[in-house]
Amino acid sequence: MKIKVYSTPACPWCGVLKDFLKEKKVDFEEIDVSKDQEKAKEMVEKSGQMGVPQIEINGKIIVGFDKEGIEKELENA
Repeated sequence: MKIKVYSTPACPWCGVLKDFLKEKKVDFEEIDVSKDQEKAKEMVEKSGQMGVPQIEINGKIIVGFDKEGIEKELENA
């Protein structure tokens, strides 16, 4: 299972999402889109959205902290 979290340091929901994944003992790659413009562009191309957090679980993008959606994707991954 490959999980990417697109976030910024100033985003409070990004911290909530990362803490949630850590509590579930889920490994993820954290991408700070405030420092990596190429990754920020990649995020927007994948989702059509500029807001963070965004999580990619095995190719599926979820924008924002959608706890139910994230849990569902983790179960299916």
